[in-house]
Amino acid sequence: MADQVPARRPVPRVSVSTGAVVAVLVGGVVLTALLAAVAVTAVSVVVAAVVLRSLLRDQHRR
Repeated sequence: MADQVPARRPVPRVSVSTGAVVAVLVGGVVLTALLAAVAVTAVSVVVAAVVLRSLLRDQHRR
């Protein structure tokens, strides 16, 4: 009895549909594009703030 190997259970097959894969990929691309847009906007705001600060400082010195 001790020599018996327990029977293996069959592993259930998981099938992922093509639509799900496409949805995940498209979602990733959209989120990446949004993140890039936010980063570009943040850099633009910082540049505009630096330019305005410089202009105001120059005007204050005059």
